[in-house]
Amino acid sequence: MPTRDATNFAITDGLRSQFNPNGDNRKAFASDVFSDRVMREKLPKDTYRAYRQAAVTGHTLDASIAHTIATAMKEWAIEKGATHYTHWFHPLTGTTAEKHDSFLVPDGLDHAITEFSGKQLIQGEPDASSFPSGGLRATFEARGYTAWDPSSPAFITRTKTGATLCIPTAFVSYTGEALDEKTPLLRSMDAVSDQAIRVLRLFGADAGVEKVSATCGAEQEFFVIDAEEFKARPDLAMCGRTLFGNPPEKHQQLADHYFGTIPERVQEFILAAERKLIALGVPVRTRHNEVAPGQYEIAPEFETANVAADHQQLTMQVLQSTAVERGLACLLHEKPFKGINGSGKHINWSIATSTGVNLLDPTEETHLNVQFLAFLVAVIRAVDRHADLLRASVASSGNDHRLGAHEAPPAIISIFLGDMLEDILEQMCNGGLKNTISGGTMRLGVSHLPEIPRHSGDRNRTSPFAFTGNKFEFRAAGASCSVSWPCTVMNVIVAESLADVADELEAALKGVTDRSKVSEIALPILARIAAEHRRVVFNGDNYSQEWHDEAARRGLPNLRASEEAFEAYRSDRAKSLFDRFGVLNERELESRYATFVEQYRTELLIEARTMIAIAEETIVPAACDTASRLYAATEVATGVSAPAASVTKRLKVLMETLDQFGAAVEKLRDEVAKADAEEGVTMKDSVMPAMTAVRSLGDRLEAHCADADWSLPKYRDMLPVR
Repeated sequence: MPTRDATNFAITDGLRSQFNPNGDNRKAFASDVFSDRVMREKLPKDTYRAYRQAAVTGHTLDASIAHTIATAMKEWAIEKGATHYTHWFHPLTGTTAEKHDSFLVPDGLDHAITEFSGKQLIQGEPDASSFPSGGLRATFEARGYTAWDPSSPAFITRTKTGATLCIPTAFVSYTGEALDEKTPLLRSMDAVSDQAIRVLRLFGADAGVEKVSATCGAEQEFFVIDAEEFKARPDLAMCGRTLFGNPPEKHQQLADHYFGTIPERVQEFILAAERKLIALGVPVRTRHNEVAPGQYEIAPEFETANVAADHQQLTMQVLQSTAVERGLACLLHEKPFKGINGSGKHINWSIATSTGVNLLDPTEETHLNVQFLAFLVAVIRAVDRHADLLRASVASSGNDHRLGAHEAPPAIISIFLGDMLEDILEQMCNGGLKNTISGGTMRLGVSHLPEIPRHSGDRNRTSPFAFTGNKFEFRAAGASCSVSWPCTVMNVIVAESLADVADELEAALKGVTDRSKVSEIALPILARIAAEHRRVVFNGDNYSQEWHDEAARRGLPNLRASEEAFEAYRSDRAKSLFDRFGVLNERELESRYATFVEQYRTELLIEARTMIAIAEETIVPAACDTASRLYAATEVATGVSAPAASVTKRLKVLMETLDQFGAAVEKLRDEVAKADAEEGVTMKDSVMPAMTAVRSLGDRLEAHCADADWSLPKYRDMLPVR
């Protein structure tokens, strides 16, 4: 899994014509990125080399160099039709933000000139008071700064009437404290790079390595429904998920949607989105049907983590905006439909050197690759020590509905290694490494089919943190989340482990001049660390009750609700961890806790109020209309003969359920009022159980109401797209 420089992403004319079959605007296609190629063409050689040093190795960019880059960037953007520029950043809302400034400025002589300086490229000054800050900023403390991230290429976004140059940036307050998701991510990338290089140096493998980059490839799952049906569902429009609704009689039971033929209308939408993403430099590569009807996935190639985070935000935005253009709605909620698969965002994470070596590649003779084992053991130690932080990094109101069922991993964080690596771990802990299990080849029993190689280990789709050949797949992340924060947490916990491993190895190797002895001296240390932390390794069925019981015996945390998980940020261990590597100071970490808790509560209260509104404005009238029909039927029948027992029974059940439903709605209203008025009221013990009761009864009413009376599109109407 070699990492690829995102600024070099381009496609040939032949492929371009396939993505853009009409042939129009071919020169502009796939070039809306101020890429490495563009910079080589437009910048003086010395300026380009200085930029590459800053972008790749983290060296500071000189202000005079920035001005030359800004001039070239402005001219390129204007050639592409851009009239404005913006510093594009990731506040703690989980989405992106931008303030547009025109390239045109008055010259004082009744004319206008274009202007964009190095100072304007490097720094912007948006208002910092209205974004979530967890107490770092108050309304009267408005100043904030954006700072250009030269390692993530600028790009142009387009509408029907114009274009804007977007410059990826960090966002900090007047005090220098991080107000965004990118700043801690970049800091964590520096931390893991520094500590990885320490380990590489001990093994003599640091020659030519200027930096080690955390890499990320995020698989994006989503649902697609018709826009008209989306608009007719206030819960989808307001909350992103259905608050009422029964699964259709047929959904995913036959497993006939997974990897099936993509419906033509959906494929046209995805292809249109891919065209835009390719033009923006996002290296999308894979698309397919997911398990649930109406559910799909696209996935990119690997990139450095901060570029991947930028591209993930673009991917979500492009999917949703393109769906609207096509008369569709793209749903990114983790659980838009009850009773069928939810949507995740599997984060494939690794670390690679600036010379192109993937440090999590075990190679064929893994038992001889002690350097790889050092990095593997460091990851195992990191996950075991900080499982609570990993769980907290993907905590959200939406993910609470998804984790633990329908191919989403449970809230218990464990590692799947596969047969080969688990055997290596067993050998290490039992005194020595002797061999590496090989997968061999398989004969398929058909003469004209070739033998095919078999991997040395299977996959495990129930594991939240699974090794998949040369990387770890963090499967617990939800579809709507930004990858920045989970990647930040992974980076910093691994940086700590690498630092501690390096400390031990440096002490053990002090005075050793024969570098061939490094592996021999390192192995006992790595074996001890592996033995201390192997409790987090589990290769079996993570859904089974046996595993939940076993995990409890091992002492692994099981933080089912996000409110529990958020508390991990308040521990002394977390504060020490983030501060030790300069990723977040105590105030910054506390601000994340406060922001995440507030967002979680606010989202649930919006859902609860939307549920009450739908209940009273839509469901109760629908039930009353059906009740009136049934009552009229009994009246007519009474004049002729005894009313049908089935009609009478149905009317009785409907009225009883309606009565219970009204009481449940009032209970929910009371819980919402308490949560608003009283501090310390936990949502999982108050509002959420009340919402569950209302939904259960509302879904029962749906089953008893006539289709003619039920105005909300049902699951069978929405899934799949027609």
